[in-house]
Amino acid sequence: MFATVSARRAVLILLLACAFVGGCKTHPRNKPQPSPEQLYKQAHKRLDSYDYKGAIKIYENLTARFPFTEQARQSRLDLIYAYYREGETESAIDAADTFIRENPTHPRVDYAWYIKGMVDFERAPNIMERLFHTDLTKRPPTNARKSFEAFRTVVEQYPKSEYAHDSLQRMIYLRNRLADYEVHVAEYYMRRGAYVGAAQRANRAIEEYDGAPSTRKALQIMIASYDKLGLDDRARETRDVYALNFGNNGQTQVADRGRPWWKLW
Repeated sequence: MFATVSARRAVLILLLACAFVGGCKTHPRNKPQPSPEQLYKQAHKRLDSYDYKGAIKIYENLTARFPFTEQARQSRLDLIYAYYREGETESAIDAADTFIRENPTHPRVDYAWYIKGMVDFERAPNIMERLFHTDLTKRPPTNARKSFEAFRTVVEQYPKSEYAHDSLQRMIYLRNRLADYEVHVAEYYMRRGAYVGAAQRANRAIEEYDGAPSTRKALQIMIASYDKLGLDDRARETRDVYALNFGNNGQTQVADRGRPWWKLW
């Protein structure tokens, strides 16, 4: 009987040993780990398939495990786009700022600036504003200013960039949006009888956003403000500017200022 018990124990020990050895052989930690190249290919495949959440997860893993590889650097650039398309706006801005700060001479740093501009450009009004048709020209355009500056960096510093033309077109739209807001504030000051403030905001709209359609309204506000303040000389000068640019038929006739084609201010 003793021998039988011993035999059973031996068999049990042997089975446990086999299970242990087999488990060790299949433990995930002993499996070959993917290289940076393999991880990048996996992430890029997810990105091309519009699986932005999956791509982000792999890109973040790659940059954490292999931070000093070329694939990690490219992943940081791809992450900006992935965050942007996934709607993670703050992460996209942070990733763009980090890439620009750490890679100021990278050949694709213009892309980081462009996506940064796109993030703020596409920050749409919330559902209540859309429902009640809120006039966005009356809203402080904080994101519009940030977007304008990002696009301006692309146009000014990287004029040969493939994103320069699109950045310029978006700058024109944003310029008009920002000028409209300044004119709206100037009109508010006029209604309150704050003529100095009205003249200053109207002048700001013209100086900072020259060429915007609201320039005409801004000049009208300046003329009215100067008349109310008794500043006859300034009112006369502003009328002359108005006549030069718009005349009697309202057609713009702004003279060439000799600035580069992309200068809007």
